[in-house]
Amino acid sequence: MFHYGAGRIPAPFSPGARRMPSYKPVAAVLRGLEVLHVVNRANPATVKVIHAETGFDKATIVRMLETLIHAGYVVHDPEAGGYRVTGRVMQLSAGFSRYDKTAEICAPILARLRRAVGWPSDFAIRDAEAMIVVQTSRTDGPMFFNRRPGFRAPILTTSIGKAYLAFCPEEERSEVLDLLATGPFGGQPPAPRNLEARLADIRAEGFARMDDSYSHSQYNGAITAVAVPVRSGARVHGALNIMLLREAVDPAVVQERYLPLLHEVADEIARAFRDAAM
Repeated sequence: MFHYGAGRIPAPFSPGARRMPSYKPVAAVLRGLEVLHVVNRANPATVKVIHAETGFDKATIVRMLETLIHAGYVVHDPEAGGYRVTGRVMQLSAGFSRYDKTAEICAPILARLRRAVGWPSDFAIRDAEAMIVVQTSRTDGPMFFNRRPGFRAPILTTSIGKAYLAFCPEEERSEVLDLLATGPFGGQPPAPRNLEARLADIRAEGFARMDDSYSHSQYNGAITAVAVPVRSGARVHGALNIMLLREAVDPAVVQERYLPLLHEVADEIARAFRDAAM
């Protein structure tokens, strides 16, 4: 058996249930948020850059920028030749401070797991229609892919996404599928017709595997992953994976050695989340 020094640690942020909107999304708000996202990433960003990344016409971009300037989130920087975000955007992330605490807590646990198995892991939670990596032990060595905390992974094709989706409450699962089908999220794969059967198989086996299609699109087929839910009863906090070089590990070893350790770590995290309060 592989044991950790379990500590009393706070529970992570849980996205909770998100009710589907009663009305169509306001297109202007969505465009404004997309413009703010591009400015924040480029910082500074020119109208040309924003147009290239969003496809919005330049008159719309200018109107959005002027609105964001009026609201105090963006300033025009003539010396830099573009637009920058202001410190006010930090107020938008105030509700995510619990993510930081969760990441701090998970870091040593994931580090111990990596030392035990030699492969990196991610802990992720649901973020609307995707999974967001809260902490990772992919920090060095041949398994480092520059996917740091904050990376959003598709929910239908990754091991962490499928592990979460299979074990979350049915109402939440329906909400995720509705978001994928009707929400403003481009590039999402459609849910397969036999999705419920696939998720039932995951629940029966107790773990999920990365889809081969995702492995080939992201890692040239060289990487695979297995993941288990981190849960307390009916509540699913998130999902925990192990990333593996496909040719280096026999599937039997994954089943016999790595999955029991992964379940043990998931149970430890869940116990700590259940016992503590944020």
